[in-house]
Amino acid sequence: MVFQRRIAALLCAASLCSGGSAAADDFWMGAKVGTLGIGIEAAWRPIRWMDLRLGGNAYDYEESGSQAGINYDATLHLSTYYLTANLLFPASPFRITVGGFSNGNEVRMISADNSSFNIGGVNYSAADVGTLTSTTLFESAAPYLGAGFDFSLFGKVGMNLDFGVLWQGDPIVTMTADGLMADDPTFQAQLEAERLELVDDFDALKAYPVVSLGFNFSF
Repeated sequence: MVFQRRIAALLCAASLCSGGSAAADDFWMGAKVGTLGIGIEAAWRPIRWMDLRLGGNAYDYEESGSQAGINYDATLHLSTYYLTANLLFPASPFRITVGGFSNGNEVRMISADNSSFNIGGVNYSAADVGTLTSTTLFESAAPYLGAGFDFSLFGKVGMNLDFGVLWQGDPIVTMTADGLMADDPTFQAQLEAERLELVDDFDALKAYPVVSLGFNFSF
């Protein structure tokens, strides 16, 4: 519900901004799906060869698997809001996109059933470790650079493709345990070593690939 309310507010603002458009096809609204989740977008073309796009994306991908040698139930929580400027090319569907994102993407992990844990190279029983909980965050403001293709039919309905990179910055990883050894200083040092392994694993996400397919219509 929070996502829908924020998107409604964004699109309402975009509608107000479009009030002075010179032509009916200067304002577009649509939906998209891609590696950032499911989104809604509004586009306004203030001048002939440039448009501004405002929107947001959200989705939760859930998966179970091994990370740094430990089994986890993981959720990739996607939540972004953005404003982009798009440079259009004459007689071509191609464009270049630059913009900024309000970035709420994160990875949440809770350890699954493990008969034992290898923490920092040392084996511990399930009772000693309890449940491991980890959250990975990224920078709240993220720049975006990409390219895309826009296709329209009669200036009323259209399709767009986006390809780019969202620069999220270095991952910020937390890790906690609630077992019998949770407060032991030696265990805490080994837990820190495990956390640093996750930092290395999630480092690849700092440059997040963006691919999306969208459909839109003009007023």
